Amino acid sequence: MGKSGQDREEDDVKHMRSALDAETRRCLQVQRQLERANADFEEFVSMAAHNLRESLRDVASFSQLMAESCDGRLDADAGEFLKRIQEGAASAQSLLADVVDYWATGTRERESSRTDMEAVLRQALLSTGKQITERSAIVTHDPLPAVVGDFEILTKVLHHLIRNAVEFCDSPSPRVQISSERVGPDWVFLVQDNGPGIDLAFQDRMFRAFKRLHGKEYPGNGLGLAFCKKAIERHGGRIWIESTPGDGSRFYFTLPPAD
Repeated sequence: MGKSGQDREEDDVKHMRSALDAETRRCLQVQRQLERANADFEEFVSMAAHNLRESLRDVASFSQLMAESCDGRLDADAGEFLKRIQEGAASAQSLLADVVDYWATGTRERESSRTDMEAVLRQALLSTGKQITERSAIVTHDPLPAVVGDFEILTKVLHHLIRNAVEFCDSPSPRVQISSERVGPDWVFLVQDNGPGIDLAFQDRMFRAFKRLHGKEYPGNGLGLAFCKKAIERHGGRIWIESTPGDGSRFYFTLPPAD
């Protein structure tokens, strides 16, 4: 005697549950494999970066010692070669630091908490102090609110935006203004400069990694704005630029409020 309709339905449900359980176990296994792979890759990047830093420190240190010990005894060509070695080592150190920051922003778990953007700005200004002093730049700001975010990452975001505004400004006195406005559920921050501005045709490239709009006569590794985009999006926000050639640039980004 064949099974009743109810029995067949129960069998179908059992098969579906069995298949679902098997798929769940497979997904968990894949997830564990990915976690192990990510952990292994993070360890690899960390060790590689550590070893590269040591090698670059050796190049920078010994080239500096050579320059000091051979001062006055090198011909013009040798002196220029040594200078290029030092500049190359410094550039590689800067690039390595930016690459590690960019990579770590998307991989490491960080705790978001109430973060005072006034304190973030103060720290960012300390880390940008050399560029501000060298260019006699003026950085002003309105009162800034508290948000939910990672203090260290947001400090680097403001550092990159302020440094870019100062270093790429063709005015004798770069000016940077930071402000904020509550728009709907988010705070919208604005970093505005009096620089040369950016043509609309190039603005979509601004936040891509290693996409530089200027030649090597300007500092930077092409990762600063890419880092900012990745960092802000990780906070659930967005970042964009509004700019007109000859009228400066306005970088906006959003963050969730702390209240």
